Amino acid sequence: MPRFQLFSLAAVLIGAACGGHRDAPTAPLVYYESYDPRSLDPALSTDVPTGEMVTYLYDGLTRFSPDGTLQPGLADRWSVNASGLRYVFHLRPGVKFHDGSPLTGAAVRESFLRVLDPRTTGGRAWPLLPLDGAREYATGTTSGVRGIALLGDSAVVLTLAEPLAVFPKFLAMPVASIVPTTAGDLNLHPNGTGPWRFVSWAHDDALRFARNPEYWDGAPRADSLTVRVIPDQLVRAAEFEAGRLHVVEVPFSETARWRQRHPAWLREKPALRVTYVALNNRRGPLQDVRVRLAINHAVNVPQILATVWGGRGILARGAIPPSLPGGDTARAAFAYDTARSRQLLRAAGYSGGFSLQLWRTADNLTVGRVAQAIQADLAQVGITVEIIERDASSQREAARAGNADMAVLDWWADYPDGDNFLYPLFHSASAGRGGNYAFYADPVTDSLILAARRTQDEAARTALYRRIDDRVYQTAPWLYLWFPVDLWAAAPTVTGWDLPVIFNGQRWTEARRVP
Repeated sequence: MPRFQLFSLAAVLIGAACGGHRDAPTAPLVYYESYDPRSLDPALSTDVPTGEMVTYLYDGLTRFSPDGTLQPGLADRWSVNASGLRYVFHLRPGVKFHDGSPLTGAAVRESFLRVLDPRTTGGRAWPLLPLDGAREYATGTTSGVRGIALLGDSAVVLTLAEPLAVFPKFLAMPVASIVPTTAGDLNLHPNGTGPWRFVSWAHDDALRFARNPEYWDGAPRADSLTVRVIPDQLVRAAEFEAGRLHVVEVPFSETARWRQRHPAWLREKPALRVTYVALNNRRGPLQDVRVRLAINHAVNVPQILATVWGGRGILARGAIPPSLPGGDTARAAFAYDTARSRQLLRAAGYSGGFSLQLWRTADNLTVGRVAQAIQADLAQVGITVEIIERDASSQREAARAGNADMAVLDWWADYPDGDNFLYPLFHSASAGRGGNYAFYADPVTDSLILAARRTQDEAARTALYRRIDDRVYQTAPWLYLWFPVDLWAAAPTVTGWDLPVIFNGQRWTEARRVP
């Protein structure tokens, strides 16, 4: 298999021995991904493995901590004017790329233009599209972006087309990472400012990194980090128990055994994601709010969570995870009440029942069991459900195109904010391919979401999030299931590792392993 090599690991480790942030040499750290990254180029960061590798190698103007807190990155501070349109990001002095070249304002500008360039294929440019003129540049209709200006090499002025209070969080996305002005082929030769330097990549096998002894925020505590590619969850667990992986997600089927046998190893934290069934508000009986409410009352979600999902979740009483501002665990949940469900169906004119299709991914046995449980519960109130099993891509395509009555889905946060669970999932502009697979459309909700996006005051924005989430919940565009709780294990020899709530929140700088 192909292997890309920049320099020898031995040479890297010898050089790293001169850096700080370490008391003594430490044993290698070994992590995993479920599949091979697409690329090591930030502009091509379209998947989680690529995003995580980019986070190790590069920095953005901002970044996330493991608990999802927004922190300064290559910008040590920033300000926004009263209109919410003009941001000034002050660059951290003395930062160098891995090749020794200095961080400059020009590097920031060229990095953003590179991502927005229509010739850059496969990228996720959306975090930079709020910049004034970015959409025109990305479609090839202009030769520059009005919203990017430099204040020498010490600061960058970013002007938005419309106010967006969460914009600094967008800049922590991997695609907004800063690369040198002469980037070259970053897939073959990654060159960032991040805490880890690239060593090698054996495709579908492993990626290897060495500590950056000159990292601006202090060199990693470990000498090296290896990321193995292991698709099978049970194989990963076995490798962990054999000592060949140092952190691992506990398989659902193993939850009870690990809680009993390895409680000291476990790290548990509510995830920033929601599991739900999108009910296509444009199709057949699902157009009637009474039918959608009936479905929510007919399904025994607490029982499915306990028996199928291993209890690893918090019942969803809205779309915003309770760990985020705006999330609500006190809101009255839809009670499991088959009598109420039948009453609502009669009122909607469906006392004789009807049939629906439920789409689910074929390669996930746990999701399959969830679908079967929903099928059985809905049968009790006269709704016949046909389960359609497809690969994940085909299932999501059906949902995006509006061809699925119902689809078992989950939504993972790109950035830790209630906005990421409202605008993509419920704004009418996001219908279909934007993430709103329920095709929910409500002008009042649209206006409230836009108002929240323009609100700089966090308390006022949080109040709007709560109001929006409640309004949507009352019309039941989904069958609301749960917010998953992540359960991971870390080897007893590992210290300084924290389970991240956001995929790019763990940079492995504080983790170390003592043999």
